[in-house]
Amino acid sequence: MVSAILVNTSPLAEEIAALSPTLRARIDARGFDPAQLVAWAQTAGHDKDARNRLPGEVTPPRAGDLVDAPVPGSDDHAALTELGLAAIRRGEVALCVLAGGMATRMGGVVKALVDALPGRTFLDLRLAENAHWSAIAGHAVPLWLMTSEPTNGPIRAALDARGAPPSVATFEQFVSLRITPEGRLFRDDEGEPSVYATGHGDLPDALRRSGHLGNFVKNGGKYVWIANIDNLGATIDPALLGVHIRGGASVSVELVDKVGSDRGGGPVRWNGRKIIVEEFRLPVGFDPANVPVFNTNTFLVNADSLVNLALEWSYVEVEKKAFGRTSVQFERLIGELTVALEPQFLRVPREGTVSRFLPVKDTDELVRRRPEIEAMAEARRMLGELTATR
Repeated sequence: MVSAILVNTSPLAEEIAALSPTLRARIDARGFDPAQLVAWAQTAGHDKDARNRLPGEVTPPRAGDLVDAPVPGSDDHAALTELGLAAIRRGEVALCVLAGGMATRMGGVVKALVDALPGRTFLDLRLAENAHWSAIAGHAVPLWLMTSEPTNGPIRAALDARGAPPSVATFEQFVSLRITPEGRLFRDDEGEPSVYATGHGDLPDALRRSGHLGNFVKNGGKYVWIANIDNLGATIDPALLGVHIRGGASVSVELVDKVGSDRGGGPVRWNGRKIIVEEFRLPVGFDPANVPVFNTNTFLVNADSLVNLALEWSYVEVEKKAFGRTSVQFERLIGELTVALEPQFLRVPREGTVSRFLPVKDTDELVRRRPEIEAMAEARRMLGELTATR
């Protein structure tokens, strides 16, 4: 808790107090916490490793920590598929897609509105997937998109143009203000404070704040699938839902085998407990090569666990180039859910039409992956007619 004296007397606090009422109303509506920003600034630039890296003992996952996805065609796959389908038909499943990102390596446009396939945006394919599963379920399956301040308007407009049903909804993640390495407000070239979104770890709090989660649980919802907008492989899958239900964990995390020079966050044991952690948070000297899989940022979470989540989030310190200068911002990462919720580590395929991992980070990768995306989308009935003319 930051004292009133600190908030009222620090130079940063004085800058915040002098913000225009228009800007304050805009950022306050999106969860801005001035006391939190002042507290972050007290340690900014002092010892980023101490802030970001995990303390204590970190070891690779143990033998038996990974659960393999069932093999299609096996008796186990068939049984788990039936278990998952029953839950879908009871209205127990929602898909929540992280759609706050701008495609900075694709021209700075809203990534959800980039054509993943010719004439089909990432959003179009998600809507087609949603229509497919809603038809199978016999009712509307909720699709929630966590947007950011710059992406919300364009995505809302696209949903309206396509005649998206009420079960497809958006909610915005939170914001804060960038600071300089010296701990003052970072300003753009016009002298205005620079606003940024505070990371995909905003999702649990932002989703609860939206009311979507509470209404879902009230109406019998039990499971929320969380996935990136640019990973079209991470679709609803009844067999994997069955694995989650049978496993009994609060959250299942989808992992894939590392290939070649793959880098990324993954599963470890932290002081004996299973968690997901980003690579830059590992202790100095820990060799990521000792972890053979990495995190796809796809999570299947019990809805009541999200409702009741009690977690003091870590906000990692990140340096970003903005307007040609170095800024500092603080972000939270959704993988930290596993610190509060006991996870199941689920190893999923990354090859062929059953691949669960088809990320697209730039234009070159999109061009390379389009044949895979098209084959996968056709196999999973994601190429249906759009609901309205684009």
